[in-house]
Amino acid sequence: MKNEEAIAALGALAQEHRLAVFRLLVQAGPDGKAAGDIAAALDLPASSLSFHLAHLTRAGLITQRRESRSLIYSADFAAMNGLVGFLTENCCGGASCAPAAAPRKRKAS
Repeated sequence: MKNEEAIAALGALAQEHRLAVFRLLVQAGPDGKAAGDIAAALDLPASSLSFHLAHLTRAGLITQRRESRSLIYSADFAAMNGLVGFLTENCCGGASCAPAAAPRKRKAS
């Protein structure tokens, strides 16, 4: 993955509704979900959802296919794994590390 692709993907995910849509599609697996089902699950108006789905599609994070009259959206797992790989490719400078260690507790604000 190139820097520009990572920036586009991270930028697309840096919005509450788009992140929720992407997480829902990851949970749905390769079968994906119909646009109407996504809208209902996240309580989003169709016009807003269309905007967010287009943004995620342009960023290469989701795919769209037509089944009869429905548009089905799915997470692009190869793109997701590519982004995670891009973010971790130089983890710990090649030294052994513990990326699976428990996350730090965040201070309450």
